[in-house]
Amino acid sequence: METRVSSPTREVFIGDGHPTVLIGERINPAGKKKLAEALKAGNLEVVHREALAQAQAGADILDVSVGTFGVNEVKLLPQAVKTVMDTVDIPLCLDSAVPEALEAALKVYKGKPLINSVTGEERSLARVLPLVKEYGAAVIGLVQDEKGIPKDSERRIAIAHKLVEKATAFGIAQEDIIIDCLAFAVGADPGSGTAVIDTIRKIKAELGVNLTLGASNVSFGLPDRSLLNNAFVVMAVAAGVTCLIVDAAKIRPAVVAADLILGRDKHARRYIDSYRQRQRLQKQEG
Repeated sequence: METRVSSPTREVFIGDGHPTVLIGERINPAGKKKLAEALKAGNLEVVHREALAQAQAGADILDVSVGTFGVNEVKLLPQAVKTVMDTVDIPLCLDSAVPEALEAALKVYKGKPLINSVTGEERSLARVLPLVKEYGAAVIGLVQDEKGIPKDSERRIAIAHKLVEKATAFGIAQEDIIIDCLAFAVGADPGSGTAVIDTIRKIKAELGVNLTLGASNVSFGLPDRSLLNNAFVVMAVAAGVTCLIVDAAKIRPAVVAADLILGRDKHARRYIDSYRQRQRLQKQEG
């Protein structure tokens, strides 16, 4: 199962036969006051800086979201997408809960993007899947429905099946569907980590699709978040996740190490390149 996304000059392949793909999460105003304020003012300079920094940190795809109170996403999301395309040459993940904003961004995007996201809710399926099909995109499907996000793995797996069935019935190739198993904060629910890992394994076994996670959710509210996030992503990758929505600068070393151990890094090239990059950055900072 291989998902292809692209920019005008670069292709990225997501799948079990490839290294884990990192989707840079930082162009998202959720929890980022300065970015939110800049977006409200129509200032996209911070978007430019974040795109450049994430690409330099090793992100393979960039998630682009402008969703915050007081912002017209239909107008601003395509502007942000254009800014990022002018800054870096890597593929983009167009992120919005507003279908009209997604369509506006799809109209200006050059290449095959990833759409974030569709849910198991009938309203979401009816509004987002036609866009995925029309624009030939790939899509992230969240394991939540009208009842919210299930805590048990059985309901999450059932929603994943529904997402795949609905999308394929709509004519969307199964390789263009990536399931997000949705991580919870282990500080609030100690059993949530094992529930997610169990869900990943079962969906991989039953559907064979590519899987993603917003990895930093697991550590919310706890100290030393980087330690938890790094431990979690290694477990998730071993369980079957093939792409991660993360801060690449903080997570990439652990993911590259996991890929090497799992036989996804021939001759340890990515591991050594990542090490050398960190050494160069330390010298520049020192």
